[in-house]
Amino acid sequence: MDPTLMSVVLVVPCALLLLAGVFYLYGLAARLLSKTSVRNKVVVITDALSGLGKECASVFHKGGARLILCGKSWEKLEVLADDLSRSSDPTLTFLPKLVMLDFSDMDSMPEVVAEVLECYGCLDVLILNSSLKVKAPAHSVSLETDKLVMDNNFFGPVTLAKGVLPSMISRRTGHLLLVNSIQGKLTVPFRTTYAASKHAVQAFFDCLRPEVQEYGITVSTLSHTFICSTATQQPISSKPFWSFLYSQKPLGVTPDEAVGEIVKTVNDKRKEVLIAPSLPKVAIYARSFFPNLFFAVMAAGVKNEMQ
Repeated sequence: MDPTLMSVVLVVPCALLLLAGVFYLYGLAARLLSKTSVRNKVVVITDALSGLGKECASVFHKGGARLILCGKSWEKLEVLADDLSRSSDPTLTFLPKLVMLDFSDMDSMPEVVAEVLECYGCLDVLILNSSLKVKAPAHSVSLETDKLVMDNNFFGPVTLAKGVLPSMISRRTGHLLLVNSIQGKLTVPFRTTYAASKHAVQAFFDCLRPEVQEYGITVSTLSHTFICSTATQQPISSKPFWSFLYSQKPLGVTPDEAVGEIVKTVNDKRKEVLIAPSLPKVAIYARSFFPNLFFAVMAAGVKNEMQ
């Protein structure tokens, strides 16, 4: 056999094996880093009682974060805190602190901000994952419902973020992470108020990002199609025409998948993340570059559902 060919035959497999080893070591190092990068950091989760919130609390608690868990039910928060404590090594973790938080009660927000800051005197990461959904024709949604959705999805998160910003600015560090919906980037029928609230909160944090960058504060937005669990999957054939924009698995994301992206966002300080399959991403570009086509598709979907 030609010596040159012999050398190629021997070198290529060795190079591939070496490359595979490098990728393995990189992945291992990344996993170890993700477990230690939040250690001792004060992390606030605004809706710790949701599926995403519980998964997020579990991951950050095991990583050694000083958790502040927020939610509407004190009893459920206590159960969650007990579950986290029982499932972890008390010598390596911190007992979570609990704060009652209900964004629909805006009058309570000054007290909530004060209580959050009093827990540890500061905070490093604020994860805003609370959300209230409504699906109905626009003309049938009352003004009270409009206000309730806006309080939960816009005014509440914004008020809490603004309340903790002075502390972050004085320390010249901090991370605000908004878990938003893909409907903050495009819209689907029968979700007028919900999409409006998601567009508003997306715009607020996009504007805030450059304002606070000089203080060492990171602002991240993470948009997903839908948070779901395998137990709630529905056959695709039973869904509306445009359901790929918000549907459950296989086009939605599970809580553990979303938390994986949240951890990466906190570690890498990514500014914007979109968790979606190819089709919803195409829809976003279609809305921007071919708006008339996008509007026609949405209108056709409404007609099909009405029939």
